[in-house]
Amino acid sequence: MSITHTGSNERLLTPGEVAALFRVDPKTVTRWASAGRIGSIRTPGGHRRFRESEVRSMLADLTSEATLPPARP
Repeated sequence: MSITHTGSNERLLTPGEVAALFRVDPKTVTRWASAGRIGSIRTPGGHRRFRESEVRSMLADLTSEATLPPARP
């Protein structure tokens, strides 16, 4: 994994690293960013990077939703 940090010393993840966490294809992560589902930063070379804190928060939200019991009618 690459280690990239923002000015606030927060780690930035590549689309491949995010994809591995969510177990999806890296292109899916890029589509999420294009659709506004997840924030991204563009490097000077035009590559996307994702804030680790935002990614981990999104992952935690999704995994907690998956473990909640179904709502009763």
